[in-house]
Amino acid sequence: MAGKRSLTNTTLLACYNNSTHLRITINKVLFNNADTYCKPISGTLVYGYANGVFSSRKIERATYDSVAFRFIAAGSHPDHDTLTTFRRRFLDELAGVFVQVLELAQELRLLKLGTISLDGTKVNANASRHSALSHGHIEQLQAQLEVEVKDLLAQAEPADQTPVPDGMDLPAEIARRQERLQAMAQAKARIEERAQARFEKEQAQYEAKRAARDQKARDSGKKPRGKPPKPPTPGARSNDQINLTDDESRIMPVSGGGFEQSYNAQAAVDTDSLLVVGTGLMQAANDKEQVEPRIEHLVGLPESLGQVDHLLADTGFYSANNVRACQARGIDPLIAVSRDAHHPAPHERFTEPSELARDATPAQAMAHKLKTRAGRALYALRKQTVEPVFGIIKSVMGFRQFSLRGLKKVTGEWTLVCLAWNVKRLAVLHLT
Repeated sequence: MAGKRSLTNTTLLACYNNSTHLRITINKVLFNNADTYCKPISGTLVYGYANGVFSSRKIERATYDSVAFRFIAAGSHPDHDTLTTFRRRFLDELAGVFVQVLELAQELRLLKLGTISLDGTKVNANASRHSALSHGHIEQLQAQLEVEVKDLLAQAEPADQTPVPDGMDLPAEIARRQERLQAMAQAKARIEERAQARFEKEQAQYEAKRAARDQKARDSGKKPRGKPPKPPTPGARSNDQINLTDDESRIMPVSGGGFEQSYNAQAAVDTDSLLVVGTGLMQAANDKEQVEPRIEHLVGLPESLGQVDHLLADTGFYSANNVRACQARGIDPLIAVSRDAHHPAPHERFTEPSELARDATPAQAMAHKLKTRAGRALYALRKQTVEPVFGIIKSVMGFRQFSLRGLKKVTGEWTLVCLAWNVKRLAVLHLT
């Protein structure tokens, strides 16, 4: 047991105490004069997530049953309410701890930024997709409930003279339906707010496309080819949905088919160490809008961690704007333009493409590089870096569903998950 390479007590001691950053413990950095209270709780949460124990009740029980948890908790037994409150209250501070762990890895010469793989994965929200309602269905339910309330009120008027079915409480039935009508109205209003925000965004995109089209026509003196951009339609659509349990989650397609109430969790992984160096969370299934936020995060990391040279991403992240954004930050992007065949002809793997045109755009230059042998070899690192990290987090650590609700809290919990993965990975790297 003592010689096993896993996240044991000895490993945690090495990772938490045998360096400058970890002698100054997480709680001393974040919680002044709160060492004795916060130290066991923060350590216990990270250790629990690293070992697949996410429930606050199970963590509380483990501080009695598990020697490892008792050691990390310093012999204390924080109850589940305390663990839950602590986790919710200090989610924002986890971003600082996340960077400190990366700095520790750099001090141990285990991390030096260079090539980064970016990808996203769907993680189930703490809400059922069956709790979701569409705008059209809400209108149908509202009409039905209004009719039922009128009928019940009509029965209540002569109720003193006319008998009602046994066990039926007319005031309670009316109140229940009125409460549901109020909830439906609130849900409908939130859907309409989202629809208005979507319309404003689409309207701005439409006006930009139309202006570019008009400018091209003036420059060339000819009528532009193709259909003109179609203006967006205001208002909510009948299939616009909202979840009554977690209204900030979204129904998204998942691998293997089907749809689930989910969030799109993002991770930027260093290809050499497999440490997560950047995290993010979004409400859209499409990854295209996540390149620029991740670049800003990577550029904002401490200079001691190094500089990002290459960014690898699949076709879901591709756009000409994303290519230009990477190059503007001094990062060489390798983003797949389209899906490649799984079994290419043998000669394609050992040949180089034709020479790149001199007037090629940045996107065309990147696509050309992806066809070179060096570009293909570099891009191949993506599948063996970020995807295994997601696989281990979901299948080994067992994290497939968030415990918290709401975009801000769920973002903090995803940072906690990636922090736990980094500590777990750091322990392995430190022992090898």
